[in-house]
Amino acid sequence: MSMAIVAVRSGGPDVLEPREIETGRPGPDEVLLSQTAVGVNFLDTYFRSGLYPWPQGEPLIPGGEAAGVVEEVGKNVTGLSPGDRVAYTTPLGAYRESRVMKAERLVKLPPGISDEVAAAVMLKGLTAHYLLHRTFVVQPRQYVLFHAAAGGVGLIAGQWLATLGAIAIGTVGSAEKAALARRHGYAHVINYNTEDFAKRVAEITEGRGVHVVYDSVGKDTYRGSLKCLRRLGHFVSFGQSSGMIADFKLSDLASHGSLTATRPVLFDYIATHEELEQAADALFTEITSSRIIVQVHKTFPLRQAAEAHRQFEARNTVGSTVLLP
Repeated sequence: MSMAIVAVRSGGPDVLEPREIETGRPGPDEVLLSQTAVGVNFLDTYFRSGLYPWPQGEPLIPGGEAAGVVEEVGKNVTGLSPGDRVAYTTPLGAYRESRVMKAERLVKLPPGISDEVAAAVMLKGLTAHYLLHRTFVVQPRQYVLFHAAAGGVGLIAGQWLATLGAIAIGTVGSAEKAALARRHGYAHVINYNTEDFAKRVAEITEGRGVHVVYDSVGKDTYRGSLKCLRRLGHFVSFGQSSGMIADFKLSDLASHGSLTATRPVLFDYIATHEELEQAADALFTEITSSRIIVQVHKTFPLRQAAEAHRQFEARNTVGSTVLLP
């Protein structure tokens, strides 16, 4: 038995409660992990609130990224041994002390990356990777608008955009977050609570607009995001922290200059072990070379996951938040 954070109904943070559950033993192609750090993401709140569907007939264990140590391997597992430090990202199930997983969904951690950093970057860092390298391949000198620039994905993306030679414009909600975003690669930062971000983007780009907008905010920003794009620009919607986009029309793309729009999901980009390893290797290389610096700004005991969600949804956090089993 080990402790997990479980919800038996959808709702606010109060539905999350610690509970002892059976972990089990690894079967063929599986590994038993003792988890050391678990990341917190908006994806977790989408499932907890019921915005995303739950597993059929089961209570919910949230959590999309974690790091830990291999305790036991099942038959047919190669390349992993007890004692190996590993990390993973998956839509659900990370809020627990121990876990049995398919070995193919794990990647080994290099010595230069701590467990807390690994738990903070598997979902967020791999999201930044696919956004900038696969969904839209960012080129030097291109203008890029990234919403929520002081969030976990945003801080990684800002540094990666700087290494790519792009001109990164970030939006934030406070002066403190603006300063943080500037320190993480953004050439221009807009406080959307004091400025019209679409008007400011027009000024920065001298009326031309940006090549791509990465928007994880959704309902509150998407109309302005479309206004920020240049002719033939790209709108990438990869989240909805302010709510789902409800009234988007294909004709909006035509009226703003023959735009393209996409709603990508990380797990489609790392569906195979080869894709997962390639993306993780690229991310780990950026981190171990110090081109990307990842800081865990707040930690909570795993038992306090509900409080972590309250502060996360109230926008009281910056960067990465990690739960410690």
